[in-house]
Amino acid sequence: MNLTQRLLIIGASAALALGLSWGQRPPAAADPATSISYPAASSNTRYTGRAFDTCTAPSLDAIRAWKDSPYRALGVYIGGDGRTCAQPNLTKSWVGAVSRLGWKLIPIYLGPQPSSANRPRGSTIKLSTASAQGRAAADDAIAQAKALGMIAGSAIYYDVEAYDRGNTNDVKAVLTFESAWTRQLHAKGYLSGLYLNLTRGAADTAGVYTSTSYARADAIWIARWDGSTSLKGWAGISDSKWAVHQRGKQYRGDHTETYGGVTINIDSDQFDAPVATVLYSYKVTAPVSLNARTGPSTSYETVKKLPAGTSLKIVCQTNGGTVKTTKVWDRLSDGTYVSDYYVSTPSGTGMSKPLPRCRHSYQVDVSSKVNVRTGPGTSYATVGSIPNGGLAAVVCQKKGSKVGTTTVWNKLDDATWVSDYYVTNRSNTTYSAPLQRC
Repeated sequence: MNLTQRLLIIGASAALALGLSWGQRPPAAADPATSISYPAASSNTRYTGRAFDTCTAPSLDAIRAWKDSPYRALGVYIGGDGRTCAQPNLTKSWVGAVSRLGWKLIPIYLGPQPSSANRPRGSTIKLSTASAQGRAAADDAIAQAKALGMIAGSAIYYDVEAYDRGNTNDVKAVLTFESAWTRQLHAKGYLSGLYLNLTRGAADTAGVYTSTSYARADAIWIARWDGSTSLKGWAGISDSKWAVHQRGKQYRGDHTETYGGVTINIDSDQFDAPVATVLYSYKVTAPVSLNARTGPSTSYETVKKLPAGTSLKIVCQTNGGTVKTTKVWDRLSDGTYVSDYYVSTPSGTGMSKPLPRCRHSYQVDVSSKVNVRTGPGTSYATVGSIPNGGLAAVVCQKKGSKVGTTTVWNKLDDATWVSDYYVTNRSNTTYSAPLQRC
């Protein structure tokens, strides 16, 4: 992001031209919103609804038995030296099978903890090495996620257990660690999540939300066992922070529930936040071969031909040029696109569950909020806004009116538009890979 140029644009009239609300200024030169380097084989998956987490991942039979439960997402501990339970069921094949049943997975990493957290096992976050520890934790978390089939674009949540907020060394060490964790995940194409106790940790993280000294996580998952599923009105955390599909809450702790004759000890959660993205396998059903193209339309170049019966690794689905009865195209793990009409997905006319829609989310970088519009330009009507640090879930990019240093606009997953000038992707002057053109 070319932040220096933003400082040259000042004044209320300029703010209106740029798509900002009245009274807002361009962002400062140092920024807590860091760019995410998504590779071709990546997409974000969001889950909204009830979830549960448990120490040991349940068996596949147990998940099947819970089909009539109110839950459709599951938190799993993928690694970390603080992880206390064995994971005999947590394998790549289990992840694939559970995902195909329609469940979403929330990866949790339990590594080094604050000294005052008093954990039974694992290492301690030290102020002198917190940055290095955060980077190392992120690297290992990514390795563990990849081994389980959770690809780039997934959110991984670091479990920071409750600590003594009066311990100033612990507070600074935790914030430094979290910042390094976030930056490293972003550098490798993953979203950063943090699990925190509302009264013993989360307020510190929220307190540096706009600090230029720390990188800001993309989502926050708080523990507050008060029985309320509300994702707003959290003490010490403004509703304007992590406000756009960026929140989870563990509202009930250690207890058992039984469905389909299977009892599991769980914590209960409410989620509206990014989770893991996994690959799905389907086959080519074309009579001869299927063209894999550089974009989602027959107007794009063909880069290879896939024979009938070929197994495809599908990352996500998107709309594109019409082929027979559908506009849906499947993006493959190598970044190419194939028409969904010739693939063995459940629907021949629309999107197919459990496949996610192609989207890449980035934090917006403004002093307060940026306008969301009905089309790619400042002449289009304003229909809402995204606050500072909110996630812009981008499905494609298109040229529009110039804002700051760019004419690129981002179409969001709700069909609204925001200027790319305030979205922290790779470029602030042109298109950003791997985002497709609208």
